[in-house]
Amino acid sequence: MNLRVKVPASTANLGPGFDALGMALAMYDTVEVSVTDGDTHVEVTGEGAGQVPTDDSHLVVLALRAAADSLGVSLPGVLLRCHNTIPHARGLGSSAAAIVAGVAAGYGLAGKPLDEHALQLAAEFEGHADNAAASLYGGLVLAWTEGSRYRAVRLEPHPDVSPVVLVPDTLSATSVTRGLLPDNIPHTDAAFAAGRCALAVHALTARPDLLLPATEDRLHQDYRESAWPQTMRIVRELRENGVPAMVSGAGPTVFSLPARGVLPAGIDTTGFVARPLPVDLTGVEVQVDGTNSR
Repeated sequence: MNLRVKVPASTANLGPGFDALGMALAMYDTVEVSVTDGDTHVEVTGEGAGQVPTDDSHLVVLALRAAADSLGVSLPGVLLRCHNTIPHARGLGSSAAAIVAGVAAGYGLAGKPLDEHALQLAAEFEGHADNAAASLYGGLVLAWTEGSRYRAVRLEPHPDVSPVVLVPDTLSATSVTRGLLPDNIPHTDAAFAAGRCALAVHALTARPDLLLPATEDRLHQDYRESAWPQTMRIVRELRENGVPAMVSGAGPTVFSLPARGVLPAGIDTTGFVARPLPVDLTGVEVQVDGTNSR
């Protein structure tokens, strides 16, 4: 059996929605999976080539084997061909995309449609569900936990939501940036974040004219500025010019939502590449022997 998995990038937090809001973006990694009788072998082209493992420790393989074990699928050996376009360690959900690709491949091998357990498997790898849910479901997602259970719902973004990402060459790591967050925040900031996160859901789905106030954050961005000062410089400059802008996930990419998808002239984007990136509305896609499956 041969599978082909196409999985979108994602952005998380969307300003005040820390670990809760995510959105799928039309930038894709593609993984081809073949079951073999021998050892695991991974071929990687594009982003991460020559830098990621090519054996059983590859993230797609780890997620694939976890899903296969959970679904009762025997997996003696695997040949994996990965073509990556999602930049690594830039806050665009590359690790979540790899995990979702592996989980989706496991479901494809089992001949089963993706379900809530797929999200659970994927989110357990990262400890939060926002990026994974976005790559799984597409569109806008709202994620939460109930005890040890990860949950998410998909929402339809407003058609006028037109993302532009600004991607630097510098890298970031969630493990590092999370360490910059305080253990406690003022009650006024928590209340502010709750209101703005609720407003962000409304703005992203129904009232894009409210996106500027809706994406204002007090929970995480300022605390982590030392990790990516140029990112925050651009975020502030864009917002001062009326453009809803925020840090994408753990950074250092800037995620912006300018009117009609066009950034204003005169913004200093030195060191960053600006790229219009539509919302992906489909989520992960699986082809089994050339036939689409989900």
